[in-house]
Amino acid sequence: MRHSFSVVILSAVILLTACSKEALSEESGSEVVYEYPENSLPLVAIYTQNVEVPDEPKIRATLKISDRGVALFEGPIGIETRGQSSQYFYPKKQYGFETRSTEDFELDVDVSLLGLPEEEDWILQAPYGDKSLMRNVLTYSLSEDMGRYASRTRYVNLNLNDQNDGVYVLMERLKRDVNRIDINELREVENEGSALTGGYILKIDKGTDINPTTAFASNYTSSEQSVIHFLYETPDAETITVAQKEYIQGYISDFEDALQSENFADATEGYKAYIDVDSFVDFFILTELGNNVDGYRLSTWLTKDRDEKLKMGPIWDFNLAYGNANYCAAERYDVWAYRLSERCPGDFYPVPFWWMRLMQDPAFKEAVKARFTSLRQGVLSDASISAKIEQYRELLDSSNNAGYNFTRWPILGEWVWPNFFVGQTYNEEVDYLKEWTLNRTAWLDQQISQF
Repeated sequence: MRHSFSVVILSAVILLTACSKEALSEESGSEVVYEYPENSLPLVAIYTQNVEVPDEPKIRATLKISDRGVALFEGPIGIETRGQSSQYFYPKKQYGFETRSTEDFELDVDVSLLGLPEEEDWILQAPYGDKSLMRNVLTYSLSEDMGRYASRTRYVNLNLNDQNDGVYVLMERLKRDVNRIDINELREVENEGSALTGGYILKIDKGTDINPTTAFASNYTSSEQSVIHFLYETPDAETITVAQKEYIQGYISDFEDALQSENFADATEGYKAYIDVDSFVDFFILTELGNNVDGYRLSTWLTKDRDEKLKMGPIWDFNLAYGNANYCAAERYDVWAYRLSERCPGDFYPVPFWWMRLMQDPAFKEAVKARFTSLRQGVLSDASISAKIEQYRELLDSSNNAGYNFTRWPILGEWVWPNFFVGQTYNEEVDYLKEWTLNRTAWLDQQISQF
């Protein structure tokens, strides 16, 4: 299912706020023992027998989830730390885990956690530099409201080996699945005809192991240092066949050639023959809403289903958005995110030329204008966005979940890379996010109305 689940999710999350005291947790290196708040979030407890969780491979652990004193799940998992940069910059680690069989640990098992659709691959995202604790949750919820799948989320408190680690976000790992990225399963034997046309999942991203077996490069790059790489996500680098590589590389190349051609705006010979324009429009609107400094160029997902055109999304990774970064004018609400390469020329990770070129087409700009104007009457109205922020604030602050998080991680009032704003309290951080976003929507209204 591809449509909005955010109303259901938000209602379910709010219902989970009346939790009894779950456990006592002692902070490492401290004599201070403190309890989880009375009206707490669901408690996720992970036990690794005190083995430190590595980057990879996944290690054995036990997962227990409870709510209001009621045990909801217990079972084995394989767990590892994750994150391109966060696990090196931040002491609060985020984790990826797979639910496993109790009989055979090597066997992955689909389960439902906190009401989310059954699957085996999960993420515990660790808001750290984002001291509002809500930039990702807010964006994914808005995407769902727009009818675009995004990872579903649940706020939780994490207890790792009997130590409180504060507020985390349980979320779905992006992958091909009927309840996640719902595209055709492309098998290794499907190497010709219609079957070869999908489904593919690609990522524009950085990585430590980018090479011809794991990714391919755009034919349009600004320099040898600034290369746009498309990473094979599904099928992955180990299973994708030569024919499948040639097809998807050729498709991207043909799209880019059409976009660069003199007839790029032509309905049959130009870029429209290759992309699902509506998905590009929605991706553009959400990325611009947050002025995401990593938008378009990192953590960017694309899909190509069988006999369908290339689509943008799902949206991903907005920790540094909404004025939360201090470089490349990311803190400003009055600049275009897609023009970042003009402000940061020579950056190692450039914005693909696609967006500058698309914005030269009056028809694409008109599509953005029509869609944005419609959304501003509903899911992207100031009232709707403000209500979400206030609901998250109520959930996290009124029961002091945020307070316990910042007891474990005492960073309020301190600069954490790459913060632009440093609030002295949690509410100051949320107020900044809200004010910045409303300034942003006002600026976008003014700009887009002139298209």
